Amino acid sequence: MSSTSFFIIFLSFTFVVLLQEVVSVDYGAALTKSILYFEAQRSGKLPPSQRVQWRADSALQDGSYLRVLGGYYDAGDNVKFGFPMTFTITMLAWSVIEFEKQLEAKKELSNALDAVKWGTDYLIKANPQGSLLYAQVGDGDTDHACWERPEDMTTPRITYAVDGGHPGSDLAGETSAAFSAAAIAFNKSNPTYSTQLLTHAKLLFEFAKSSQGKYSDSFPIIGKFYSSSDFKDELSWAAAWLHRAMNDQSAIEYLRDEETDRGDVRSSFSWDDKYAGAQILVAKLILEGRLDESDETWAEYKTNAEAFICNCLGKGDNNIQRTPGGLLWFQPWNNLQYTTAAIFLVQAFSDYYTNIQSDFPGCSEPVTTGDMYNFVQSQLDYILGVNPKNMSYMVGFGSNYPQKIHHRGSSIVSIKEDNTPVTCQEGLDIWLKKDAPNPNVLDGAIVGGPDKFDAYLDDRNNYQQAEPATANTAPLVGVLARHAAP
Repeated sequence: MSSTSFFIIFLSFTFVVLLQEVVSVDYGAALTKSILYFEAQRSGKLPPSQRVQWRADSALQDGSYLRVLGGYYDAGDNVKFGFPMTFTITMLAWSVIEFEKQLEAKKELSNALDAVKWGTDYLIKANPQGSLLYAQVGDGDTDHACWERPEDMTTPRITYAVDGGHPGSDLAGETSAAFSAAAIAFNKSNPTYSTQLLTHAKLLFEFAKSSQGKYSDSFPIIGKFYSSSDFKDELSWAAAWLHRAMNDQSAIEYLRDEETDRGDVRSSFSWDDKYAGAQILVAKLILEGRLDESDETWAEYKTNAEAFICNCLGKGDNNIQRTPGGLLWFQPWNNLQYTTAAIFLVQAFSDYYTNIQSDFPGCSEPVTTGDMYNFVQSQLDYILGVNPKNMSYMVGFGSNYPQKIHHRGSSIVSIKEDNTPVTCQEGLDIWLKKDAPNPNVLDGAIVGGPDKFDAYLDDRNNYQQAEPATANTAPLVGVLARHAAP
């Protein structure tokens, strides 16, 4: 590396350090917006409590003959992709489970639970039988060839479902995890609903084990957008959540089985790779004294979990790359989804160690839970504007945030302001290409974020960086709650 490059990196780090000394980030305001974002992503008939007023009812035909009304639009399009949606719901529920006290303190617990329930109500409809699960509503190809508001979209609402003849252990496993996590989240406030969710969780876990295969192999056409790399991680993830939800011993036996894949040390945690999450859930049981660490199987889970955390902290054997400004960097396409998921795991694991009053072991140098908290805060601050560009990557937060995000509903005038239908081609010719800020602010959306050199291009066609997604924001809800009310 040249001396000039070293100098630029030095200036970037110096800039961030100085900025952190003078900037106070309002995590509470960011928390409120992060939950509000999910209301803007709602599909179906909106409730009277709807706060995002530029949205209106949409995709009502999903309920009229498909019987899967509701749920969430995944990102900037109008398809309901089941795989990332179920991960989103699991992470929202996990946020409630781990940070319920903080959400309550910031008066956001009921809103967070509403966000979870909007998703689980849809998943209940999508799982009318234990061995039948709708994987997607909408056609990705035709949807991506159009630019329409969800309220007046004209693209086909094709459905795909996994069943005994079309395996989808990954989708069924992740949906089971979402049901289990949500059951825990609703256990106190709505025990009847919690029991209903657990029934679905158990049935889907058994279905995922008995009819094994990747959902994207069963339906290659939907794998073009969210292809699954494996299904064994979702089986472990589902088992870990089922055990946590109801102390299911068969789930523990599954995790203990010698044929179950432990996942080794992961390079990321996301909608496609759940191993790190499952490892951390097992490690929690060890820390609580509920599993014996002298057992090599359980020790392997915990060791792998700790190694992932150390790599995030930059104190491991295979550290995750960072931008010159200090942001965790995983890949060019929608990098922030991996960053937010990773810092959720770091914060949750840090709190597990805080509860047993122990420093964190296993890294290349000593790490305290305070170090972990500060690291998470540094990543939060970067995302919310403490970075070389002084740009918040949460839409609507701060004075400088992305204005031209890749999002159909946000980029087209609200149907409540102008109810003239926007056709597929009009949307592409007029609204996608319009060189102006989006007319509707998608508060709380986390875009894909900067590149590995901290650069960001605010352009609606820049879908690698400028498209937000529900999986980006969901993990951040819990982290923001933890730092808004420490």
